[in-house]
Amino acid sequence: MTFAITQTCCSDAACVAVCPVNCIHPTPEERAFGSTEMLHIDPRACIDCGACADACPVDAIHPVDELLAGRPELAEYAEINAAYFAGAPEPEPAGERTGPNFHPWGAPSFERTLPADFPPLRIAVVGTGPAGMYAAQDLLLHTGAEVTLVDRLPVAGGLLRHGVAPDHPSTRRAGESFARFHRHPRVRMYLGLEAGREVSAEELSAHHDAVVYAVGASSDRKLGVPGEELPGVVSATSLVAWYNAHPEVAADAVDVSAARVVVVGNGNVALDVARVLVADPDALAATDIADHALARLRDAAVREVVVLGRRGPEHAAYTRSEVLALRHLPGVDLVVDDHDPRTGATIDAAAPGAKAAALKDVPRRRVDYARPPAGGRRIVLRFHSAPARVLGEETVRAVAAREGDDGVREIPAGLVVRAAGYRGQPVPGLPFDEATGTVPHQAGRITAMPGCYVVGWIKRGPTGGIGANRTCAAETVATLLADAVEGRLPTPTGSAKAFHRLARRRTPRLVDARGMAAIDRAETARGRDDGRPRVRLATVEELLATARRPLRLVR
Repeated sequence: MTFAITQTCCSDAACVAVCPVNCIHPTPEERAFGSTEMLHIDPRACIDCGACADACPVDAIHPVDELLAGRPELAEYAEINAAYFAGAPEPEPAGERTGPNFHPWGAPSFERTLPADFPPLRIAVVGTGPAGMYAAQDLLLHTGAEVTLVDRLPVAGGLLRHGVAPDHPSTRRAGESFARFHRHPRVRMYLGLEAGREVSAEELSAHHDAVVYAVGASSDRKLGVPGEELPGVVSATSLVAWYNAHPEVAADAVDVSAARVVVVGNGNVALDVARVLVADPDALAATDIADHALARLRDAAVREVVVLGRRGPEHAAYTRSEVLALRHLPGVDLVVDDHDPRTGATIDAAAPGAKAAALKDVPRRRVDYARPPAGGRRIVLRFHSAPARVLGEETVRAVAAREGDDGVREIPAGLVVRAAGYRGQPVPGLPFDEATGTVPHQAGRITAMPGCYVVGWIKRGPTGGIGANRTCAAETVATLLADAVEGRLPTPTGSAKAFHRLARRRTPRLVDARGMAAIDRAETARGRDDGRPRVRLATVEELLATARRPLRLVR
């Protein structure tokens, strides 16, 4: 029995580090790492030890026998893992290896560390999403640094909490591995404190040896077409935040009373939105989706979601695993609109393992948009179809989508979701590149700001999933520690106590590690009452009240 990596792979390579026979590829040392959608286990070399499954933070690794016997929606990943190694040289036979571990193991060493006698650094990490927490993890595990975690929201988690679809619970589980650092003895948490406004970049630097900004990419890209400002056009950023109980998004922020929704974009977020909008509400009720979103989706009129992609299926931005998941949605038909002959030709010619090959078994037809599907629910993938205009007077009525060289097809819709990508926003006091939506840097070091660093999407742009932040953080932390050893860090003028007093003066809504633990206990207790993983607190007021009254929170 071998193991296979499945849909929720985060590519952070924790599995690679524990594999005794080097059967998981690409490794961080290989050129393909970071450009492949997921990691793969070579079934010819796997020795069935299960170490990778134990180490996986997102529960993506399973025995092949288990997938084939009882997980039909994941069974194809056994073939996907094997196909990745097709044509590769046979691995060295296990019998020719020596010792219990077949890696050339030596004494553990860490490139990202400090000399043993180096004075402890005091480092602020702004942002508690994956990028910030990978940086904090490196600092806490490899150095004696004291870490100050700062986040503008009164709850930790960033995109792991507010950006992952609720029907991907395994991916959300990665947050549990980060949560253990919230209570680390060398960590102080300041949630509900906005860097750049309530406390300036200069003040953060004055109280810390270094500051790492992991503020992500919080806004969305515009479509740049007439009519996109009409009521009924929403960003995917807002819609995802709505169903994930983001405390700054109102419960009535999204209207799902239309029978057809058009989603513009073909990345993973676009597919997440499409899937959630047509999913069975009873299935969503078993997740931690926001209560207000679940209630509205139970009464929703949505029967069809049309996903518009500007380019062909070979260039789609989504990962193959996400489109494969659409093929297994109960009660939902997946259709490829065959309006453009290039679409079918590309799918038919796709080599095994290519992204377009995932659509070979999906029905293709020229879709009639005169009316939504009569019986069930449907997701339509429409490639080579950029929006030309959003139509309507007082609200959205339709989308005019390009068709062929000069044609335009009108697709009636009552809701249009803009899913063209995320974009970073300026942080007061930091340089900002308007063209890329990032902070200018060299290997994570912010240009012309000694002691200040960036990590994650604000550093590299909105590319890569959770695991990509691990290598991104490794580079930034290595740069920071090299600067420390070489004496390039400015000397702080304020103490940790002085920063604590400053933060308390600037905002009345601070939440610390105990308050965060109280929020977590309250949400999981509410979830137990309802038979769900957790029931999320959805407003700033609820979060603050819960954090401040930790002993009266279960209902």
